[in-house]
Amino acid sequence: MRKLLSVVVWTLLCCSLSIQEDIFTSIGQMTDLIHTEKELVQSLKEYILAEESKLAAVKSWANKLDSLTQVSSSDPEGFLAHPVNAYKLMKRLHTEWSQLESLVLQDPSEGFISNISTHRPFFPDQEDEKGAAKALMRLQDTYQLDSESFSRGKLPGLHSNVLLTVDDCFDMGKTAYNDGDYYHSVLWMQQALRQLDMGEDSVASKATVLDYLSYSVYQMGDLPRAIELTLRLVALDSGHQRAGANLRYFEQLLSKQLTEVKQSELTSFEEPIQIGTYARPKDHLPEREVYEALCRGEGVQMTEKRRSGLFCRYHDGNRNPRLLLRPMMEEDEWDSPRIVRYLNALSHDEIETIKQLAKPNLARATVRDPKTGVLTTANYRVSKSAWLEGEDDPVVARVNQRIEDITGLTVRTAELLQVANYGVGGQYEPHFDFSRRTFDSNLLVDGNRLATYLNYMSDVEAGGATVFPDFGAAIRPKKGTAVFWYNLFSSGEGDYRTRHAACPVLVGNKWVSNKWIHERGQEFRRPCGLTPGN
Repeated sequence: MRKLLSVVVWTLLCCSLSIQEDIFTSIGQMTDLIHTEKELVQSLKEYILAEESKLAAVKSWANKLDSLTQVSSSDPEGFLAHPVNAYKLMKRLHTEWSQLESLVLQDPSEGFISNISTHRPFFPDQEDEKGAAKALMRLQDTYQLDSESFSRGKLPGLHSNVLLTVDDCFDMGKTAYNDGDYYHSVLWMQQALRQLDMGEDSVASKATVLDYLSYSVYQMGDLPRAIELTLRLVALDSGHQRAGANLRYFEQLLSKQLTEVKQSELTSFEEPIQIGTYARPKDHLPEREVYEALCRGEGVQMTEKRRSGLFCRYHDGNRNPRLLLRPMMEEDEWDSPRIVRYLNALSHDEIETIKQLAKPNLARATVRDPKTGVLTTANYRVSKSAWLEGEDDPVVARVNQRIEDITGLTVRTAELLQVANYGVGGQYEPHFDFSRRTFDSNLLVDGNRLATYLNYMSDVEAGGATVFPDFGAAIRPKKGTAVFWYNLFSSGEGDYRTRHAACPVLVGNKWVSNKWIHERGQEFRRPCGLTPGN
């Protein structure tokens, strides 16, 4: 049974790893891991049944031999006086005990170990778990979710029984701690401690959680709270290796700030540390607050007067033959810059075909380094993408033609159809689609990205909006629709108002495809303006 337990524990440790920043950025590919885990669980059940069958057979042998030896050992000579008993003793010791030895030495785990060894190369690793933890913290920040709500499965518009244990919360906090992110370490270690105080069992001890939490609070500059937590740690484990020294150090620092420390001045531990208790550290993104507010559905700036100027209409692409009998339904999403949405731009069958074509080629999405022009991965773009040519399938060719018909722009110089799938916390922070480099060798042939045509290929339960922080537009994904806007003025100058972002996916599976349409070939389709800004 000890061997069985060790195998089961090892298996659960492997299978409980979260999904990495390379794997988890695509829900479409993560589904393969679900099927893998299901297969491993079935294999584990078969192993347990085989082990139980083996133990039942051994137990049967033990019961039979126990009864027999009780009789034989009570009067050995009398027992062996019967020749049959003497013969059966010889037979048991020579043959049957050898059979029992073989039975005990049988290893029912071979099939299971072979199965798991086959799948192990595709398992997530430590970096994967770290990436998934960071994704949850990103969602926590963007949608202002407290750790307790997250832990109890209470997400906006969703209440589920998917819970985080003490050890889950502790591991989240430890990931942040090891990254020097004491802000999130405080939030998650506090939640782990809260659940421990409620009596939940865990591998992580309360003393360990307090050790991490007290130091993280100290790093956030809250000495009174750090002292309070360290005092609790010392009371719990008076021989703790670091607690005593930390306590003296914290008190010395505090004494420099206060002439006299009174117990009443210490922060009460009963007051939980929530989002907002400490200032969230600033990062690289200047419009962080505006961007995240739009993701939450806040801060839309269009007035009712401007909104009254938005209309819906039938669009036939200037009497394009392919749209005359079945014009597109066009809706205004924003007036300036003009953003429009097309309804029924993709059918369900077309979407499924595009997804199946893209899945085998999905790879971590890249961005172009603004200094070097080299494509690279970045933490601010978390998704997986693939590129499809018109020659790949008639559906792709048909979609390309439809984009040309709707926009009136040629797609001969456009980039390939890019398909993207966002996973846990998948996002693309505010960026421009057009290039701002004065000299870009990538634009010499076909020019800059004139316009963006974006297909939504799935609904998203929560999060995942396309937002424009400069003027406050927030466009929600709706399966089968597409949105379109120009990135450049007719003068060829970049429209800096079109800086936009893909909000993190909170709940759901977000699929999009987009076409970046370049300048070349549009000379008579969208004539140049005479003045900048037109």
